[in-house]
Amino acid sequence: MKTLGALCATLGALMLLSCGGVKPGDLFILTRTGSTPQTRLTMLVNEEGGVRCNGGPTLRVSDRQLVQARAIQEDLHDLANSHLALAARAGSVFSYSLRDPDGSVRFADNSLKQPRVLRNLQLFVLQVAQQVCHIS
Repeated sequence: MKTLGALCATLGALMLLSCGGVKPGDLFILTRTGSTPQTRLTMLVNEEGGVRCNGGPTLRVSDRQLVQARAIQEDLHDLANSHLALAARAGSVFSYSLRDPDGSVRFADNSLKQPRVLRNLQLFVLQVAQQVCHIS
């Protein structure tokens, strides 16, 4: 009976871990949405240079991309800690939602007053999606 209880507890813990949140070792998880199904992207980037796109297998980013991801996460610290949310303007194509260990950030591709780090993040996501995950 103790074995069954331990097994149930272990399975419950594993289910909680698989819910898609930011875990130790993750730099950030980003969700991109838009007006067409092709714009939807979920990207999880970890400290070891692994990236998962749309729940697929873990792939490897280049060393340069890993340095970029770490710099972006560091530059997002204060924004995520304050849970920055910037509204989309008319004509927006992409909306982004990012979670990291510090908090969260929400913005659109055409949000006003975007700090440079958000533009850097958009470029990083585009390049990694195309070059590493082979998603257009």
